[in-house]
This record gives sequence, structure tokens and C-alpha cells, in this order.
Amino acid sequence: MPSTTPQATFVFATRGAIKGRGTAWAIEHRFTSEHHESFDDGWGTLEQAAQEERCAPGTQIIEQTVKSILSGNDSPDIPFDLSINPYRGCEHGCVYCFARPTHSYLNLSPGLDFETKIIAKVNAVDRLRAALASPGYEPLTLNIGSATDAYQPVERRLRITRGLIEVLADFRHAFSIITKSSGVERDIDLIAPLARNNLAAVYVSVPTLDGTLARIMEPRAASPERRIKTIETLAKAGIPVGVSVSPMIPFINEPELERVLERAREVGATSAFATVLRLPWEVSPLFQQWLDTHFPERAARVMARVHEMRGGRDNDPRFETRMTGQGVWAQLLSQRFKKATQRLGLRTERRPLDLSAFRRTAPAPSVQASLF
Repeated sequence: MPSTTPQATFVFATRGAIKGRGTAWAIEHRFTSEHHESFDDGWGTLEQAAQEERCAPGTQIIEQTVKSILSGNDSPDIPFDLSINPYRGCEHGCVYCFARPTHSYLNLSPGLDFETKIIAKVNAVDRLRAALASPGYEPLTLNIGSATDAYQPVERRLRITRGLIEVLADFRHAFSIITKSSGVERDIDLIAPLARNNLAAVYVSVPTLDGTLARIMEPRAASPERRIKTIETLAKAGIPVGVSVSPMIPFINEPELERVLERAREVGATSAFATVLRLPWEVSPLFQQWLDTHFPERAARVMARVHEMRGGRDNDPRFETRMTGQGVWAQLLSQRFKKATQRLGLRTERRPLDLSAFRRTAPAPSVQASLF
């Protein structure tokens, strides 16, 4: 079957890397009605523009007020019913991020804009409090940071995620967090008491232990060893912590699967999960451009394996296969994961949390807290 990748947007695919960014490509999104192509007018402007674009652009925070903060999930391959994402876009710059295409709905590029123009949902705390206090609300399994990281750099200043956890604590609502940031350690004072009552768990994403690979694959996330230290810190605080070895990319980080699981188990992880690379919409050309830039000798092999586990396509969005893939390679990877987790004593299902502790009447926010 032919690839579903938008072909017209490959115009800028040859541009180089930007230090500290996952991609240098401001790829046009799939809804755009105009396409642009660079043109050298003989005055050197094309070369100058390329040099300017390679200078690391700053991050712009765009504040947004939202009508709701809880997103429902109807996918059978995701083990939670509701999710909270306090930010849209992510400064970590992971080239493989399946959430990149969501920036298209904002008329922004899923490429460079996704990691430099971050939407902060500044009224998220108030929206969550109102939702949980609603007479019709019934507690459901809830995860924070399922699409974009709730502890990306801007959280240090805005503290939206911390405010959300405070509300969940007030309502005694169970929740899980997934992150690749050591920033979650800041909120141990809130999470640990809840964890003791089976109301909280944390999953730390560690796709690779190779620091050099991590710098080009997820350039502004914490280093792999720092994330391992975070797992250890959370575990010592009594917080159930799991490791996500995701996504598994053939011939890139896939050979490290067992080593990541072993290292995480050594420092206190009690569970693990892994998913395979997903390339929806604009992620496919972005990822392929990244491969050509950093791994040109492996690019064809990687994409051949991707096509093998995606039925000949760049991506397969079907619920039953999108997280695991299909075919021989996907089956072998699944077997490797199963054997490694069994050997290490790691559980492979999400920890069940206590939804029965939920209380609809929560303390009102203090006047002092409202000042911040």
C-alpha cells in the first residue's frame, strides 16, 4: 500500500540539525492551503536564511484558557479512562513524539513549532476542580502527561502540574503520571502520601541508556542516567514507579531493551511497559529526515522494518496493533520483553489504584494559594 505521508511537505527536508532541538524543520502541516519553497535569488539570501534557521530558536509560551481539562479515552490499548495534559507541544523535542500532529489543529508546524511554541493551559487547575466537584462526575482511571510531558521545563515556573496534583489530593482522586523529566521529584511531598494509600503511581520513560543517542533523539529531556536516578528517588520515597521503554525503534534503541529494564529494576522499578514506534501524519517525514541526518547508513533498514510491522505502510492507526505492531519482528520484540520482565520480576500491567477513596466535597482553595 502507498505511504500516507503528506508528500508536498518534503520541500525543506534537507535542512540540517539545530543544537538542542529535535528537528530543524518547520514542516508545513496537513491542513495548510499554501506550500512554500526556498528560492536562491543570486544574492546569497538562501544560504543566509539557512544559517539563521540553524540558530537555536527560543521557546515561546502561549497562555490559553480551556473549557475543560479532562480528555476521555476510548482506545482499548490504553489502560486509563481520562487524561490531563496541562501543556500542548513539548520542549523536550522528542523527534518521534506521536503528539506532534496535534499542533496542526492550531495552525502551527508539528515540526519546530511543536517544541518552540508551547501552549500552557493556565486555568487547568480551576477546570479540574470544577469537573471533580460536578454532581455527575464519577471517578475513573486518570493519567497526567499521556500526550505531552507535564514536567517539561516551563512547569518549573508555571507550576500547573503541581496545582493539578493538589486538586487531586484534595478530592482523594487516584492518578498516575508518565514523564521523562526529573522535575517530578519536586512534587514527591504531594505524591508520596497519596501513594501510601494506593492513590498514585509514576512511570518514567527511558527509551535509551545511551546519552549521545538521547541528546539527538530527545534533546531537552533529562539525561538517561538522571532519569534512572529519578526512578531510584521515587522508589525510595515509597512511590510505586514503573519504566516505559518506549518507543522501540528498530536498529536504533531496540537493542537496549533488556539493559534498560535491568537498570530500572536495579534502582527500584517494579513494573514496565514498551510500545513500538508510531509515525502518524507529519511525524513520518520528520522522523525520516532525522534518520537521514543522524543515521544515513541505517535509514533504509529502519524504515523497512517499520513497514514490515505496519503492513507495508509508515503507520497503522488501528487500536489492536498501533502500540505493538504486527509481523515477525513485532512478535520477537514482544517475546524479548516478556522474557526479560519475567526474569526480573517486573509486572507488565499498570498498577491498579484505589478509586473508592474519592470524595466529592474537597476543601476550598485558600486565599493565599489563589494569589499564585
